[in-house]
Amino acid sequence: MNLEDIKGNKTKKILQFSVPAIVSMVLTALITVADGFFMGNYVGKEGIAAVNLGLPIVYLYLGAGLMVSIGGVSIAGMALGSGDREQSSQVFRQTVATAAVVSLAISCAAACSFGPMLAVLGADGTAAEYFREYYRIMLLELPVMVVNSSLGMFIRGEGNPEFYLKVTVLNVALNILLDYGLAGRLGMGAAGIAAASLISALVSLACSLYYFGKKAEIYRLGGFRFSWEVCVRGILNGSSEFIGEMSTGIAMFAYNFVIMRRFGADGVAAFTIVGYVSYMFTMVIVGFGQGSSPLISFCYGAGEKETAADIRRKANGYVLLAGTAVFLAMAVISRWYTGIFVRNEQVKAVAESGMLIFMVSFFFSGINSITSFYFTAIGKAFESAVISGSRGLVLLLISIFTLPALFGMTGVWLAAPVTELATLGVTAVFLSRDKGNMPQRSPKPQPRNGTGGI
Repeated sequence: MNLEDIKGNKTKKILQFSVPAIVSMVLTALITVADGFFMGNYVGKEGIAAVNLGLPIVYLYLGAGLMVSIGGVSIAGMALGSGDREQSSQVFRQTVATAAVVSLAISCAAACSFGPMLAVLGADGTAAEYFREYYRIMLLELPVMVVNSSLGMFIRGEGNPEFYLKVTVLNVALNILLDYGLAGRLGMGAAGIAAASLISALVSLACSLYYFGKKAEIYRLGGFRFSWEVCVRGILNGSSEFIGEMSTGIAMFAYNFVIMRRFGADGVAAFTIVGYVSYMFTMVIVGFGQGSSPLISFCYGAGEKETAADIRRKANGYVLLAGTAVFLAMAVISRWYTGIFVRNEQVKAVAESGMLIFMVSFFFSGINSITSFYFTAIGKAFESAVISGSRGLVLLLISIFTLPALFGMTGVWLAAPVTELATLGVTAVFLSRDKGNMPQRSPKPQPRNGTGGI
């Protein structure tokens, strides 16, 4: 990366780094949506509900993976910005190895949690059967997903996001073809859909390993000297992402607990269908966050704090535009969209009635998320953690357990927008403090009388 090039072309650089990341993240999310499509059409609404009941497990993997990987990428990026390529490469190797070990440990722990989790949620019968069938295989796939994501961040970090985009396209195309073949043609049901995800993830992993073995210019595979200092710094620096994902997992568990006990599997299925749109939009936000973070870290490490802040402001503007576009699009196609996943009229009606209420949150969530990414990228983990914790845990849990009791299913849909709007106030406070710590710009020279002054 070149500092002067970034300063002179901030918009171009943000889009250059973010658009491939966004496309990659949206395509990754498309795998989940495709799984939902095949689950709804070849397994049924109970299959959709079963997948959603296990999402807290998925968010645990995502949280741990992002904590290790984003923290490591930030440290590596700042080292690269200061000119220390060897340290940057060492951090890369340690980060990927740590992500692999942590995710495998989660699989071992999660394998013992199926029974208690289903009991607490009150899920039994067909939904519980599909849950076990699907997630037994996904415990093998999810560690591969975490390592793939970590490698992808470093591929983008060394300035080659296009390669990882190609890998992601291959992953999505292969996953959809295998979904159709295993679940649709061979009738393997939930197990076939999970197996499709595992196979496609392994193929993607092989492609990424090839890149770092043969094509990478900065980050190369090899031995490393494990550093506890780097490990602790990375975990602390990425802690807000862990808090954010774990908060989402806890919130999802709370959503499922409330909906399952008040409205049953139909309510969970309807919430899942709406949740696919939210998940896709979240991937757009994460794509902008992952694309802008290396630029922010590099500029901040080089002493260009105002440039780093300007990149954050531009990214916030982009996610606000994206949220508005998604909201308007879904206002037009919501009926068609819900019909893709289920034929059950009751489930479709519940989903349609709450979709636009829920998506009001899109006007605020992007700004909150990008600002959290920004504080992580500049090493201010506390601010980032407070924003993530507010929007993903404290305020959201309060909303989940109070609003449905007052307004029924409408309260479920209101929980997200109420939470994001309240968090926006917290975000504004931290940004105000950050602006106060910025170096003051030199005033522009004023024209003298007779030389164009007014």
